Amino acid sequence: MIAIGLMSGTSLDGIDAALVRLTPSGERYALDLLGFTIVPFETSLLERLRDVLGPQPASLAALAALHRDLGLAFAHAGRAVAGALQVDFVAMHGQTIFHDGAHHLTTQIGDPFVVREALGATVCFDFRSADCAVGGHGAPLVPYVDAMLFASADEDRVALNVGGIANLTALPRGCSPFDVLAFDSGPGNILLDTFVRERTAGAEVMDEDGAYANAGCVDAALLESMLAEDYFAAAPPKSTGRELFGEGFLARHRAHLDELSLEDGCATLAALTARTLADGVRSVGLERARLLVGGGGAHNLAIMQGLQARLPHAAIETTDAMGIPSDAREAIAFAILGYETLRERAANVPRVTGASRAVPLGAIAPYALARVLAEVANECR
Repeated sequence: MIAIGLMSGTSLDGIDAALVRLTPSGERYALDLLGFTIVPFETSLLERLRDVLGPQPASLAALAALHRDLGLAFAHAGRAVAGALQVDFVAMHGQTIFHDGAHHLTTQIGDPFVVREALGATVCFDFRSADCAVGGHGAPLVPYVDAMLFASADEDRVALNVGGIANLTALPRGCSPFDVLAFDSGPGNILLDTFVRERTAGAEVMDEDGAYANAGCVDAALLESMLAEDYFAAAPPKSTGRELFGEGFLARHRAHLDELSLEDGCATLAALTARTLADGVRSVGLERARLLVGGGGAHNLAIMQGLQARLPHAAIETTDAMGIPSDAREAIAFAILGYETLRERAANVPRVTGASRAVPLGAIAPYALARVLAEVANECR
């Protein structure tokens, strides 16, 4: 099956689109990455997204219009990666506009039916709601795929994703997808991105490659103050989002941040990400494991060097070493989750999300669905 995985995360840096060929292989998949692209949001759409995610509640009319226009943006990204190729199905995560895992609440927008009509393909979507319906956080979901892609019979591994929010998946040697332990460790790039955007009045939207952070010095007092946030001491299952680690978090530390230079502020925020990820790795007893890092934070030298300094016995590299480009990891993961939806196989991990049981994930916007399901049945036979 040829599929498109579409992912837009907390960092709002655009839509990741992966074109993949998936072939069932036992309980796992053989995977060929045929294409990958990142399509930035148009400026006006990005501004509307930030407005919806801001402190003032959006009107229902604004949300409805944004839902449709995001669908068009996802469709454009899908077409950009597929070109003239006809795909069998699309799996889209959508854009999270609200997440409160502890109360089993999560909402993603981006109209899947707009995508279906634009690409002429079945669309799998809304992957988080099924887990929430059985008492889960609805996140993280990628650990199930991490086990398929990265688990080893011979060595302990940890898959780290440093997107807007950072998470980790513990993969002790020989584990199955339902054996893994995973959780959101805290902020990934979201605080850095927000801080840079504020300090540069929007002229810059990220600390490119960690250049500012590497030029600065960590403010130890501010770092310790930030680490006092209750979330970091909470035991899994746990998930988080911009509701906790967004503009409001920076505002609570504003007085101290305002005393720092751009460089020192970035250094301190990068250290927060590295420290909480490293603490998470130690908490699962895999500080000597092979660490595979994906997401935009894999390009941030300050975060990567901070991880190595805090985990000196770990072998740290990006997921590229496993044939999965670090930027494409989550889009690929949702393509696989889409195939699991079509197979009606459970793809949440209850010990990760807190759900009462394992359940199939995702809803389906059907397009020639009988043909697609017949092909799934044939491939899985």
